[in-house]
Amino acid sequence: MDKELRQAKVLELIRETKAPLSAGKLGKMLGVSRQLIVGDIALLRASGEKIFATPRGYLLEEVKEEGITAQIACIHTRDEMEEELNIIVDEGGEVVDVLIEHALYGELRGNLHLVTRHDVREFIESCQAQEAPLLSNLSNGVHLHTIRAKDIETLQRIETHLRQSHLLYEKEE
Repeated sequence: MDKELRQAKVLELIRETKAPLSAGKLGKMLGVSRQLIVGDIALLRASGEKIFATPRGYLLEEVKEEGITAQIACIHTRDEMEEELNIIVDEGGEVVDVLIEHALYGELRGNLHLVTRHDVREFIESCQAQEAPLLSNLSNGVHLHTIRAKDIETLQRIETHLRQSHLLYEKEE
């Protein structure tokens, strides 16, 4: 399969799925290496395709007009991460991303797009398997999440539950 045909197929596969597709899975589907897929994704992005990477694989960027988004500041240890993420999805929110402020690089953001407990579990398992450091390790546990929800009441419920669980970062009085 030539490069153009393979890239078209990669794009088609990503468009047809609702779940993220990893480079490894795409490579197996197309009979090529994971690294070749990573390069194809880079070239597709450079050509203007709105493909983004999550910890679980690639997705096409969707413009969601429904609901509202807000950023909330959280603080927790690695052991409390699953509780934090589950609170957000259980209360009806989507964890769009995680963001920290880095002294040298400025804003660092990681796409998450976690909507269900299953998504959270996969993310946690991936973190454990890779022993990957969290972005929040660079900011003493303090980080922001962009949250998407259907309405302000849902966002308020998420914030209240995080506060009750001592996971919301709040300015000391």
